[in-house]
Amino acid sequence: MKNITLFLILVTLPFSVVAQVIYEPFESEKLGVSREIKIQLPRNYDAEEEALYPLVIVLDGDYLFEPVVGNTDYQSYWEDIPNCIVVGINQSTTREDDFYYGDDTNFPVDESANFFEFIGMELIPYIESNYMVSDFRIVIGHDISANFINYYLFKDKPLFRAYVLLSPELAPEMTRLLEQRVPLLDSDIFYYLATADDDVKRLKTDILALDKMLQAVENPKFHYKFNNFDDANHYSLVGLGIPKALNDIFSFYKPISKKEYKENILTYEGSPYEYLMKKYEDIELFYGFKKKVVENDIRAIAAAANKKNDIESLKELSKLARKEYPDSMISAYYSGMYYEMDGNLKKALHSYQSGLMLNESDNINKDMLLDKIYELQE
Repeated sequence: MKNITLFLILVTLPFSVVAQVIYEPFESEKLGVSREIKIQLPRNYDAEEEALYPLVIVLDGDYLFEPVVGNTDYQSYWEDIPNCIVVGINQSTTREDDFYYGDDTNFPVDESANFFEFIGMELIPYIESNYMVSDFRIVIGHDISANFINYYLFKDKPLFRAYVLLSPELAPEMTRLLEQRVPLLDSDIFYYLATADDDVKRLKTDILALDKMLQAVENPKFHYKFNNFDDANHYSLVGLGIPKALNDIFSFYKPISKKEYKENILTYEGSPYEYLMKKYEDIELFYGFKKKVVENDIRAIAAAANKKNDIESLKELSKLARKEYPDSMISAYYSGMYYEMDGNLKKALHSYQSGLMLNESDNINKDMLLDKIYELQE
């Protein structure tokens, strides 16, 4: 029994340290009651750092919070999306009142109107004052909660930048209301909608009608994605839709792919280094937070600079590598690469040798530096 207990402690301890999930009651004046919320902080979250994180609000947090947390943690680990702060609202006993809408207006009334204001006027300000969140906010819902998140689009300045609707149970007039509203949106909005081949029939009929309408909308500020999953139902589509939605929302954030390298970088009118700077400036402008230049992108730009024989790009890239990764072999490797192209083999050799005392990266190790050193010595 003692061995089992020790095993459980050893297994669960790393997750409790890494996950940083906070469970707490939230006293709401708008609702007049306490609500249970769950907060997932990124790995190695440090409130003293200047980094800002996108905020993900999850409705129906009783069952939807954990799938969202698992996907944000997994995709951010591989640098496909940024680290996020995820907040779930437990609603198992209140969801009918929270998501109610008037029969005459199709908009929140009474308790649901209070819940609408609770999120925008109490919960989000509380999270912003206590955690390092950016202005880029995502909201996720399923079934009736997915319908509810549409109402935030009707504010003069929408509260969220990205909306994830997983098999929504749409209000009767919602498609018509969105048809009037979406063309008027004047800020960049992501909107993800999903259903499945075995979804609830009455819901799927309305969802497909909404999709048809949204496909016809002409508004460059409205970024729309839709999935109709095979071999899935009203509940299993959640596990398919969440990663797909996050992938689409952060498509501009992703590291440089082989396709982007061939189609965009090699054909770019400016230099490869200028392309990299523009990419990261666009990320900051679009998402509202800075992204550290990842090793994958440095490697791609170095390859393009070599292919184009662009020594100036490689020079600037080596400076960037030293700035972003001063304690990593990355800085030494790309400095050596620049000096090699510049014909200064003595400095190139010194750079590679100095890198042996630094930390290995995902793509650069001691053997790679030694190969470069032996090659130059010969």
